[in-house]
Amino acid sequence: MSSQDDRADTAADDVVRAHLDTVTGATRRRDAETLLGMFGRITTEPSRLWPGSIIGFGRYHYRYDSGREGDAASAGFSPRKASMSIYFPDGLGAYAGELARLGPHKTGVGCLYITDLAKADLAVLEEMVTASYRAVTAGLYYGHRARESEGGRPEPREPE
Repeated sequence: MSSQDDRADTAADDVVRAHLDTVTGATRRRDAETLLGMFGRITTEPSRLWPGSIIGFGRYHYRYDSGREGDAASAGFSPRKASMSIYFPDGLGAYAGELARLGPHKTGVGCLYITDLAKADLAVLEEMVTASYRAVTAGLYYGHRARESEGGRPEPREPE
């Protein structure tokens, strides 16, 4: 890695740290620190602050059949006021068994909401984040939307 890359990683880390300093509430701050360490271990990627106050790790490019495309974090979370939002770009449909074992949570199509990580099974959460990160970074879910995961992970689809 070049010294320029080192400076970019340090600057990104400083931005993430500054954002974490704005997180209110002891539980939310503790949970953010826990997830920062967990996601760093899983992805081995540096963290960076994405728009919408998402702390993301890695990057993947998506393009939907509609023609819409862009870049997003391969794994990420956001310490929101009401709960911790954990993002699953491959959707939550493939994780029904894990969700049943996780502990108290709510779900959206591609978001998991946990109000207190101390009440969740962190080993199960780590298993889910690891599987999601691997699926997304393998490049096989290039054009899928999270809502396509209802009932399980969709069949792999590679870019044209």
